[in-house]
Amino acid sequence: MKIDLKQKVVLVSGGSRGIGAAIVKVCADAGADIAFTYIADKASAKQVEMAVKKFGRRCLVLKTLVSNQKQVRNAARKIVHEFGRIDILVNNAGIWKYGAIGKMTEQQWDEMLDINLKGMFLFSNEVVPVMKKQGSGKIINIASTAGQRGERFHSHYAASKGGMIAFTKSIAAELAPHNIIVNCVSPGWVATDMTARELRDPNINEEIRRIIPRGHVATADEIAGSVLFLASELSDNLIGSIISTNGGAVLSN
Repeated sequence: MKIDLKQKVVLVSGGSRGIGAAIVKVCADAGADIAFTYIADKASAKQVEMAVKKFGRRCLVLKTLVSNQKQVRNAARKIVHEFGRIDILVNNAGIWKYGAIGKMTEQQWDEMLDINLKGMFLFSNEVVPVMKKQGSGKIINIASTAGQRGERFHSHYAASKGGMIAFTKSIAAELAPHNIIVNCVSPGWVATDMTARELRDPNINEEIRRIIPRGHVATADEIAGSVLFLASELSDNLIGSIISTNGGAVLSN
């Protein structure tokens, strides 16, 4: 059965690079019209927009700081004005930075939670009324294995992703009676710009591969495949699930 997202509108936060860009492209290939946000890399955003249009799909690109309520609200309104609906929200925008406890600044903590956790809340909060009015919708949150097991020297990141997982389960139960289905994808190591420095180090790369039973660092396309499944009708009976896309490195949900 081929996944078909024709007549669907997909919104991806942080869609200009890495996992977000892969999600945008795979959803466009499945027939969806696309809206995605970016914050700094205009050139990458333009490339992704061109890729969407090559699939013959409509694309709306919005420069949006996901932690800013006014900008998020304006973005959601522009999407509804342009497309008339939002069927699938993918909360993907996020950052990953080093932070040792005891030395971490309040600014480091706030930046991490503002983008990773608050941004997810703001977009969900704006989109849910649209989905309720439509009578259907899907929300897919991109978390991390760090939110499942913790991650040393990245406690602020782990806290943000753990909060995302708890938020997913909570609103999944709340929104299922409204035919709004909420789930989460939890990647492990993925080869993107965000992890490039670590993966270029032979010693770190070898250690990472050693702890992954599959012995393989995921590609962004592999994560996007799980998102596409959750966006489709094939996943309609999954409610509040955490799809662990980590090659077997963390066997929990």
